[in-house]
Amino acid sequence: MSDIDRLRQDFCDELSRIASDTDLKRAHDRFLGRKGGVIATLMKTVATASPDERRTLGQSANAFKTEIEDALAARQAELAAARAPVGAVDVTLPGREIPLGHAHPLTIVRGQIEAIFSRMGYEILEGPEAEDDYHNFQALNMPPEHPARDMQDTLYLGRPIVQSIAPSGPPATLLRTHTSAMQIRYMEAHRPPVRIIALGKVFRRDNLDLTHTPMFSQFEGLVVGEHVTMADLKGTVTAFAREIFSPDTPVQIRPSFFPYTEPSAEVYIGCVFCAGAGCPVCKRTGWLEIMGSGMVHPAVFEAVGYDPERYTGFAFGTGIERVAMLKYKVDDIRLFYENDLRFLEQFPF
Repeated sequence: MSDIDRLRQDFCDELSRIASDTDLKRAHDRFLGRKGGVIATLMKTVATASPDERRTLGQSANAFKTEIEDALAARQAELAAARAPVGAVDVTLPGREIPLGHAHPLTIVRGQIEAIFSRMGYEILEGPEAEDDYHNFQALNMPPEHPARDMQDTLYLGRPIVQSIAPSGPPATLLRTHTSAMQIRYMEAHRPPVRIIALGKVFRRDNLDLTHTPMFSQFEGLVVGEHVTMADLKGTVTAFAREIFSPDTPVQIRPSFFPYTEPSAEVYIGCVFCAGAGCPVCKRTGWLEIMGSGMVHPAVFEAVGYDPERYTGFAFGTGIERVAMLKYKVDDIRLFYENDLRFLEQFPF
């Protein structure tokens, strides 16, 4: 009987220390476990007692077992009542640290382009992505039969391409193939001098590959005034290239053709991959094309009501993805759109 009184005191001490389900299970295993538990051991002792003592000891042992079970059950109910309901928020827990993101590489490059030309005094513009045939083609010296339309691979809206060049009927609506359309809209509403940069998404029927995508970002610049020359164009694109890439970037201008400029030129920079030594990327030439440019064609001025005998101007433009690929030495344009964090988290450098 003295052993039962001692074990009861041990249990009371154990019960006072139970503060969790783990503590409760540990107490249950210690006192009620089938193998090695306090009650199991006590019952073995009762079985070996003399017949005169066995009845009294058995009753006390069973009463002690019931007392333990009732006390543990009551403690389990207390723990359950104190436990927060499912879905509850423990306001005492420390907050989770939220990782900070950063701008997309194309957004970074676009911001740099805007900053460069803003310092040069250019006005930054955006325009509608759904355009009409007149602003996208005809006002840019590309009439319906002009072969340069085939180079654009246009995505028309509402009507097929064959109807879009019909001489009668409502004007065709299309997804703009270049931001040059915004130059026409601006010149229609403003008189010279003009100094603008138009940026935004453009769309073409291109297959997705290493260097092409059906949707990409473009920026185009336009300067119009009196006595604007090709030398001004060369100075502008050279200054831009050396600020967006590096101060010692070599720049070269070569003759080309665009229907809305005359003369037209392509702007090249020294290959950023081989530093001009020649590699497969630059086709062993040491040069990479960066943008198209030229002096604004007189037909474009006539379309917007400018006097081509009084005003001259130059235009230039390229894809923001092209600039980003050369700036960051990326060899696959698709990486900018696949949302792979392993790639995107490398920017800014």
